Amino acid sequence: MGWLERNIIEPGKLPLLLALVAFVLTFLITRLITRLIRAGKGPFGNVSSGGVHVHHVVPGVVLTIVGGFGAVAGGQHGFGSCLAAVFFGIGAGLVLDEFALVLHLADVYWTPDGRKSVEMVVLTASLVGLLLIGFSPLGVNDLNDDQQQNRAVVLLNILVNFAFALIALFKGKVRLAVVGLIIPFIAIIAAVRLARPTSPWAKRFYRNRPRARARSALRAYHHDRRWVTPMRAVQDWIGGAPDPEPARSLERR
Repeated sequence: MGWLERNIIEPGKLPLLLALVAFVLTFLITRLITRLIRAGKGPFGNVSSGGVHVHHVVPGVVLTIVGGFGAVAGGQHGFGSCLAAVFFGIGAGLVLDEFALVLHLADVYWTPDGRKSVEMVVLTASLVGLLLIGFSPLGVNDLNDDQQQNRAVVLLNILVNFAFALIALFKGKVRLAVVGLIIPFIAIIAAVRLARPTSPWAKRFYRNRPRARARSALRAYHHDRRWVTPMRAVQDWIGGAPDPEPARSLERR
């Protein structure tokens, strides 16, 4: 309890903790229910209104709006801000569980594209967890008290770290770029390494450099061969495996 009081309650991070817990629990419970519906088990079923399937992203958007405005109005302390944080966490969990649907504007929940929702939820929970334990965006927490008093130093630090994260993004390393906003060291590593072969950076700067293109493609191949299969296995374990291609093809006919 001493750690909770000192590191969470006193700094005003209790709403952030409640939002994170509500977010993760909502996602896990939602995935459990959708997997039961998919398997035809339990008392649950899809919600329809007037013949239209109401996706859970709809109440998620409503709860996110309510929780967001409630948090802005309630500040960092008090019951109201905590309640708003819970609403926001629940809403965000419902929305990001169908992130792939919003991205593709199609019901891809049980397709390979639906894995993007799981990936986005894991990434969001990780970033919020880093903020909760004390990391500050763009490396501001790395500055000492004297440096934080100097606005020019703070601004320069933010711009440099943001530039590294932006380079990592253009090199096709989206996950590392986003994490690099919280942990600048990650963004620096991603920025100095070779770009992904299909990234805007590679198309612009490797166009007349065949050796760089070849090295980029080879590195991407080995990286994907090493990590894509385990990552997909973890995503399927968390969110459920997508439908087989033949089964989906038959359903469309």
